[in-house]
Parts: sequence; structure tokens; C-alpha cells
Amino acid sequence: MGGRYLARRIVQTIVTIAFIVILNFLLFRMMPGSPERVLFRNPNITPAVLAEARARWGLDKPLIPDQLVSYVRSTITGDLGYSLKFRGQSVTEVIATRIWPTVILFGLGEIIAIVLGLSLGSYSGWKRGGTIDYLGNGLSLVLYSMPYFLIGMLMLLIFATTLGWFPTSGMFTIGATYASPIEQVADFCRHLVLPVATVALGLVGQYSILMRSSIVDTLSEDYVSTARAKGLTESRILRTHALPNALLPTVTLIAINLGYVVAGAITVEVVFNWPGIGTLTVDALAARDYPMLQGIFLILSVAVVLANLAADVVYGFLDPRVRV
Repeated sequence: MGGRYLARRIVQTIVTIAFIVILNFLLFRMMPGSPERVLFRNPNITPAVLAEARARWGLDKPLIPDQLVSYVRSTITGDLGYSLKFRGQSVTEVIATRIWPTVILFGLGEIIAIVLGLSLGSYSGWKRGGTIDYLGNGLSLVLYSMPYFLIGMLMLLIFATTLGWFPTSGMFTIGATYASPIEQVADFCRHLVLPVATVALGLVGQYSILMRSSIVDTLSEDYVSTARAKGLTESRILRTHALPNALLPTVTLIAINLGYVVAGAITVEVVFNWPGIGTLTVDALAARDYPMLQGIFLILSVAVVLANLAADVVYGFLDPRVRV
């Protein structure tokens, strides 16, 4: 991959992140209300105490440039402020304890959905018109049309309530004592099965549909006809000629899907009471914890930008034409 292509993408990423930081600063300051009034909800609070709080938090200074410069400086050092709901804890500390459950949940769900969706879509497109194509495409359309919460409710109803195979909520059994770390990991995995299955089923449909469409499009390309004329086997044509080109739109979709992680996290984590970023966002909204919401918005936005940078790099490897 050319150095100029990579450098250009990195510069674009840095500029985008800079805009996100500024937007994050302005967005939450355009909201009605004031942080000190959220913290001090006592209607009998004296003006002197409010003025002291504003001075301590720097709210008595001009919005631009004083508050903006202070916010950017704090953000660069990793200081996202203190939570109003979790008294005494910084936003960074709270998010750090909640982000890994979400990463594990949606990371595993994404991997499973990518493997199953691309495999099913590529086979269905290559064997278009067959039994697996009709069944796989129909199932993909059904899953694609179902929201996360509906899939989660069905999973709970069938596998947790009716069959009793898996627990209904949480990340660990409440009040459980474990004889060994292996037993604790096993309990964690039992709680993880249904949420991961919900995420995977919610994503596998769109990956399968897009991959099938891409494979069908490649069947009419000249290089596929040339490969067949050379006597190459069908599996080799699919593996070395069709798949690399069919993967291009899928790589973009995978990166875009990370932008919906908040909506997915909220619905799935609320249904299964999973202690991740989704439930933290709901709690912060209910408590009007603006510093926490600001920190969540910033971290997730930067994660999406970095994911798109990774997609551009992968895209450059798959398609040399974009490296100009």
C-alpha cells in the first residue's frame, strides 16, 4: 500500500476527530439548563453557592476560547470530568468498567455474524437458484427485518424461560460463589450466550444479503469467464477471483455498522440487563448526567472514525485502484 494513501487517510482521521471534539464541546453546552443546577437540585440553594460552583468548574469564563481550550486540554490528557450520578468517580473510570462488557458482547457477535453471513451469502450467490439459496436468502430477509429487542425477547422466551437452558439477565449469577476461576468463566459464558446470539442474528442477515448480491454481480464479470475458460475449478474461482472483489462493499458495511453500536447496545443490553455502555447510557440519560453522556459520545464517535480508518486500509489492500 502506498504511503501517500495511508498518510492521507490518517490526516483525514485526525481532522475528523478534531471536529468531533469541538462538536462534543458545543453540543452539550447548547442544551437547556446548567451543570450546577443539575448537581444542586435544591430550589433553596443560595446564589453564592451557585456562583462558587460555576467558578470552580470554570463556567464563569467565556465559552470561547477559555472553556474550549480548557476542554480540549483536558480531553487530550484523558480527563473527561466527573460523573454526576456516580459521585466521586471520574467519567473515564466509569466508562472503563463498562466498555469491556460491550466490546466482548458486540465483538463476538460481529465476528460470528461476519463468518456466518459471508459464508452463507457467498455460497447462496455462487449456487444461485438452489435450495440453500432460497432458504438462506429467505432466512436472511426475516432476520434483517427483525429489530434487536424482538430477537432478544424471542431468545429469552424460548431458551431461558421455556427451556431454562440459559439465565435471563446479568453477566454473573447474583450472590454466587465460585470454587475456581474456571467455574466463574463458565458462569460468564452461560450469561453471554443469549446476548451474543441476539447480536449475531441481528447482523447476519444484512451481511448475507449484501454478500450474495456482490457474488451474483461478479458472476457476470469478464475475469470470471476467463478463469473458467482456463479450466480453473469452481472453488478456486470463488476463492481467488470472486470473493476478493465481492468483499469490497461488505468491508464498508462492517465499518458503518459500528456507528449503530449505541442503538444496538441499548436495546440488547437493556433486554438482558447486560452491564455495558448501553445500560450506562440509559442510566446517564435518566439522571441527566451530562459529563457521562459527553464522554460516551466522544469515545464511541472516535471508535467509529478509527474503525472507518481500518476499513479504508483494508479496502486499499483489496482494491489497488483506491490507492491513487
